[in-house]
Amino acid sequence: MKGMEMVKSWVAELTELGLMLLALAIVLALLIGSNIPFFGAVTANIMAWVKELGSNGLVGLITLGIVLWLFSNRKLA
Repeated sequence: MKGMEMVKSWVAELTELGLMLLALAIVLALLIGSNIPFFGAVTANIMAWVKELGSNGLVGLITLGIVLWLFSNRKLA
């Protein structure tokens, strides 16, 4: 059981790190421009994702709600 707790904490930390890198990429793209080494076209990808969700109507809204719920500030353990 201790192994599962350790895996959960690793997944939580990696998810948190990924979200921090995403936020950093968005800020850098807004300040510098969209051609950032390592991060690529983050803002263009996000805008394409939002456009795709918007064109799907209610299904896109439900999907967005599920994604936001998954990334909300919840405790894993």
